[in-house]
Amino acid sequence: MKNIINEFKAFAIRGNVVDMAIGIVVGTAFNKVVSSVVNDLFMPFLSLFLGKTPLRQLKWKLSEEIAVNYGEFLQVTIDFILIAFSAFIIVKAMNTLKDKAENTEVKTVPTPKDIQLLSEIRDLLKSQKD
Repeated sequence: MKNIINEFKAFAIRGNVVDMAIGIVVGTAFNKVVSSVVNDLFMPFLSLFLGKTPLRQLKWKLSEEIAVNYGEFLQVTIDFILIAFSAFIIVKAMNTLKDKAENTEVKTVPTPKDIQLLSEIRDLLKSQKD
């Protein structure tokens, strides 16, 4: 039992587990923001075209008890598209920053000619001693 607890501790404090936990928390918060954008900013304008009926409430009644809730499906689909697009923009921005960081090389200043000449003289003197 003690071995299992020690293994769990080693697993739990590894960096990628903490990174994953942070990603889940940030992802949950991001989902709330995107849902608010969809529900509070985007959908009211769409409701103007739908006759003030909220998108989620659109349905096709097959009988008195059975209805196809296509409005809920449309709402979830719009949420997904906006979340996926937002995630794409974030990943694209991060990749751009990563590429810039990788391509930024420390630029070396060219060695002045007098220093090069002194280096050559030094090397010649060393070779003559040997």
